[in-house]
Amino acid sequence: MTPYSDCHWTSRDGLRLHYRDYPGRDDRPPIVCLHGLTRNARDFAVLAERLAGDWRVICPEMRGRGDSAYARDAATYNPMQYVDDVTLLLDELGLARFVVVGTSLGGLMALVMATTMRERLAGVVLNDIGPVLEPAGFARIQGYVGQARNYPTWMHAARGLEESQGIAFPDYSVSDWLAMAKRLMTLSSNGRIVFDYDMRIAEPILAMSVEDVPDLWPGIDAMAGLPVLLLRGALSDILGAGTLAEMQARLPDAEAVTVPRIGHAPTFAEPEVNAALDRMLARVA
Repeated sequence: MTPYSDCHWTSRDGLRLHYRDYPGRDDRPPIVCLHGLTRNARDFAVLAERLAGDWRVICPEMRGRGDSAYARDAATYNPMQYVDDVTLLLDELGLARFVVVGTSLGGLMALVMATTMRERLAGVVLNDIGPVLEPAGFARIQGYVGQARNYPTWMHAARGLEESQGIAFPDYSVSDWLAMAKRLMTLSSNGRIVFDYDMRIAEPILAMSVEDVPDLWPGIDAMAGLPVLLLRGALSDILGAGTLAEMQARLPDAEAVTVPRIGHAPTFAEPEVNAALDRMLARVA
């Protein structure tokens, strides 16, 4: 495993937040990886270990996830707050330019960042996310987020994930599900396997409908002229094929890759994703 540093920064409301910092060349902009709704920095371990050395990779954990502190006010579990938190980290590290890789929620954050700090972006990867969220996928997320399931063993946890997400990863083996469980979950103080996030992150999600999502197309338009990679799982219920086509129409220089037999969301372990990411990074100046 590639060594990394466990580091921390502080939010405006005093939360101690955690990030992983993988070393890389200082003559290239670093890669900042933003995870999905119920995920954490471990979700990018495969990507970071592959790129570290050639690229510095920074993986922040949003408030309420992993080793980051839980928020006192559940209303702060929202994309604008996460962007504010990460902006403080970027400023603290003195990162004038960086490549942003956003999976799901992290991609929504990247869309916001494109409108608020476009001059700092050296490239963008949007992983199975776009300005329009498919209603079926949004409803599915509302159906599982915040449910405090727990398991007696890692194998039970892996089987639980297979039952709930098998439709998105039909070719996964037991070892794949075990690896995912260890990315998403942690061993609690009572010896049970639990999801590694504050269950209260569900409160803002459950209080909204897909129609409440703001207009994020300006974020796509702001990415014009940047190296951009658009990823979609062919089985995705979050990013529709029509939305991806419109994103590509607005960003004709972007590369769009649809990953067969994968749903929401590709994991950066897929060969076609790695090849596309390498092509995009080759365009980063």
